[in-house]
Amino acid sequence: MGSGMGKPPVFSNHGCRLNAYETEAMKELALAAGLSDAIVVNTCAVTAEAVRKAKKDIRKLRRENPNQRVIVTGCAAQTEPATFAAMDEVDVVIGNTEKMQPATWSGLIGQTEPVQVDDIMSVTETAGHLIDGFGTRSRAYVQVQNGCDHRCTFCIIPYGRGNSRSVPAGVVIEQIKRLVGKGYNEVVLTGVDLTSWGADLPGQPKLGDLVMRILRLVPDLPRLRISSIDSIEVDENLMQAIATEPRLMPHLHLSLQHGDTLILKRMKRRHTRDDAIRFAEDAIKLRPDMIFGADIIAGFPTETEAHFENSLALVKDCHLTWLHVFPYSARAGTPAARMPAVAGPIIKARAARLRAAGDAAVQRHLDAQVGQSHAILMENPRMGRTPQFAEVHFDADQPESQIVSTTVRGATETHLIA
Repeated sequence: MGSGMGKPPVFSNHGCRLNAYETEAMKELALAAGLSDAIVVNTCAVTAEAVRKAKKDIRKLRRENPNQRVIVTGCAAQTEPATFAAMDEVDVVIGNTEKMQPATWSGLIGQTEPVQVDDIMSVTETAGHLIDGFGTRSRAYVQVQNGCDHRCTFCIIPYGRGNSRSVPAGVVIEQIKRLVGKGYNEVVLTGVDLTSWGADLPGQPKLGDLVMRILRLVPDLPRLRISSIDSIEVDENLMQAIATEPRLMPHLHLSLQHGDTLILKRMKRRHTRDDAIRFAEDAIKLRPDMIFGADIIAGFPTETEAHFENSLALVKDCHLTWLHVFPYSARAGTPAARMPAVAGPIIKARAARLRAAGDAAVQRHLDAQVGQSHAILMENPRMGRTPQFAEVHFDADQPESQIVSTTVRGATETHLIA
């Protein structure tokens, strides 16, 4: 089954923003290679549940498309290729490095090896930056970093993504200039461990250096966002940008994971509870309209009620608004999987309490915006977002992908009304 008159390939994406970015890149590579009659599933490995979902998706897609080849790639394919290769529904398994290489896709036209997965730890460079961002027509995502050098005890991601590697600043800036030329009004920097950007480049620049250079060298870019950061690795220049650069959006997503110092140590995180609180307070002093999102895991092995209460209190102590709550699920092959587990029903109940605290924090934030004026980036004619990423709904059409100024006149549980 090769090129010719077949159907264009169908892509199914699981997992993070970076995967979504790479799925867009793979579409272009597959198209250029003339691949047809294929289903491509880009998997996620962040939890055991994510892997289960990917398998379920593969079985469903095979049932719906019995005559198409099924190609599986992504982090789960990288960390457990044999599992996917053993599935009757799967024809080819491709690793995370291979999926970003043009030769892989042209090679798929003929008959191929059923498994193409190299040792990700030997990869030292980021894939060619093949696409100019994706997302709505208003916001583009630019991958500046991939992989992670840290070995948190709950996390399988380094084994799916490899060690940290950075895209040189010059390449990033050229790409952002192109995006601004195409009319994008907002660019989001993404990566697996964004704050480690630069450690593998000459002179070891820091993320703050990259942010300052982008803002200086792309003066026409109206808005720059940073996706997720590790607050303990934030450098002076990034703090400087937070303090002095109105084009850097006042919204940071923090990779906190827990609110108790002992659990953080068992997770092998590099910050304490106090470090997290100090960072949030410093950032708010420099930028009073700054708000934070955060990832928090509920029910990590050995977590007691008192440990959990510290995570719950972090919502207030760290001024958190947008919470991503993960009920802990053991990943085979990680050190945490061997630690004494918390009972399932307790994990579920704690996650629900954290989510409720998060919902209440969102409500407080939204209520506080009523009567305030904001510059809103329109994602479609009736919906846009504030600089702090709150959704705003309009009752009349606005120019799509443009920035409009408005006064907020109401708030629901989920969004603002203007």
